[in-house]
Amino acid sequence: MLASRALRVRVGHSPDPDDAFMYWALTTDLVDTRGFRFEQVLADIQTLNQWARAARLEVTAISLAAYPFVQQDYALLPHGASIGSGYGPIVVARERLDVEALRGLEIVVPGRMTTAFLTLRLVLGDFAHREAPFEEIPEEIASGRAEVGLLIHEGQLTFKEHGLVKVLDLGEWWLLETGLPLPLGVNVARRDVERPGDLSAVLHDAIECGLDHRDEALEYALQFGRGIDEAVADRFVAMYVNELTKDYGKEGRTAVAELLRRGEAIGAFPGPVTVDWVG
Repeated sequence: MLASRALRVRVGHSPDPDDAFMYWALTTDLVDTRGFRFEQVLADIQTLNQWARAARLEVTAISLAAYPFVQQDYALLPHGASIGSGYGPIVVARERLDVEALRGLEIVVPGRMTTAFLTLRLVLGDFAHREAPFEEIPEEIASGRAEVGLLIHEGQLTFKEHGLVKVLDLGEWWLLETGLPLPLGVNVARRDVERPGDLSAVLHDAIECGLDHRDEALEYALQFGRGIDEAVADRFVAMYVNELTKDYGKEGRTAVAELLRRGEAIGAFPGPVTVDWVG
């Protein structure tokens, strides 16, 4: 009898410590892959958002704000979210400003399809902005080429190294506004993938395995730290790989629905949003 073929699944994620931490177990023999053969594809989140619009990968991380643009091709996985309560992307400047002052300034942002950009729109309404690669934004401000910037990823922790000050924490604003955690990145599975329930189970088990073997997973994740030290990487992973990453639960799913509802209300998406979960 011929052995059944392994199902190839490309998993797209950012080259960041938190995403790498989640998928460390797929590089080991600690998780039953249930007949899937995983290939990790690394790209920045803005690129992954664009690839998802072309349905390029079977599984991918995207910004939650990008989901309405790809919902016809993808469904949300019930795990893998970058979600935190009371913290999130931050707006920074060279000197202290009040939030009202932001309305009159151009803000450098890491992409119009990022959840950070959508959340800042919820705070400010439409605002003057230009896009830049996320890793270049701190230097844009420090050098004086920009007055204000929106930081994601580890920039949330390292901005002081550039002499910058925090003006606004979007996760803090969202918690005060809604009482909910802020879901930023999500994982989605393409609707034509075979055995989606089994696939979801494997990816859940990988996250759980990483949390159960934190030291080993963190050592692997440090390869993707873009020069940040171990303490910062450890803190960043702790922020965005947590119990809500294993499963959104009622609170996390409510947060997803509320953010998308508010985005739809301001016309941020091309049409109505249907929140659809695998399984």
